Amino acid sequence: MFKKFEEVAEIAKSKGRKRIAVVEGVSEEIVEGLKMAKEIVSPILIGDAEKIGKFVEAYKIEDVQIVDSKSPLDSALKACEMVRNGSADLIMKGKIDTPTFLRSLLDKEKGIRTDRVFSHIAILEVPNYHKMVFLTDSGMNIRPDLKMKIGILQNAIEVMKVLGYEEIKVAFLASLETLHEDMPETIEFAAMSKLQDRPFFKGVKVYLDGPLGFDLAVSKKAAELKGVTSPVCGDADLWFVADVATGNILAKALIYLAKAKVGGMIYGAKVPVVLLSRADAPELKFYSIVSAVAACG
Repeated sequence: MFKKFEEVAEIAKSKGRKRIAVVEGVSEEIVEGLKMAKEIVSPILIGDAEKIGKFVEAYKIEDVQIVDSKSPLDSALKACEMVRNGSADLIMKGKIDTPTFLRSLLDKEKGIRTDRVFSHIAILEVPNYHKMVFLTDSGMNIRPDLKMKIGILQNAIEVMKVLGYEEIKVAFLASLETLHEDMPETIEFAAMSKLQDRPFFKGVKVYLDGPLGFDLAVSKKAAELKGVTSPVCGDADLWFVADVATGNILAKALIYLAKAKVGGMIYGAKVPVVLLSRADAPELKFYSIVSAVAACG
């Protein structure tokens, strides 16, 4: 259990400096995050070498490797190649459009896909919650079906295991705690909750409960008032949402209104992938880099 991002940063530091391939590295939006993370990553900036050279000089980026490329697509594929040949430890999206970036990662021949589903995992430090909490999927899969949801859950559990969790409490978030035929996620979540009664997870104790209202996931008092008894209620380590809109809105609401600190990554590829929003503050970019480095195997 973590309470502060500083604890996650310590795990990242313990893994030594990781080589981070930044696709289209001429990006003012990420330079401050990279500077803040200089103790844990060594940047490899991929793109137009001449532009990157001027960019590095202007922003005084230290200990950087420059890789020339012909186009954003070429930059993304070169980053994937560096991962495959062992010369990069993780990838970060720079000044490239997201669809092109993700298509490159998913390319069957030149990308870094595995047999896992790609999913977004966020780590949040929320001032009014007693510990850090994970949230998935808030940035990748729009409306995953049941099979994909199970893959998304497996990714999140795997990341938490890498970070040292031995016990994980998962809340499947919905608007109510009962089954409703017009809300298929309630039925899927009830089915997924049965996984805890089967030998599905290895090397970690997992408690699953859902569907659960958000109030029950974060408040034992709310669970008591509604007559729901569960070790997950009021103490969830992982919030699991039904679709990307729900997760994205929840994360941004906590960032902007509750002053939450949030870092996120795409997981399921050969290495963690840092995928940032242009509106993210430098600190949030730093937290995302920290999260991805800490999740490196």
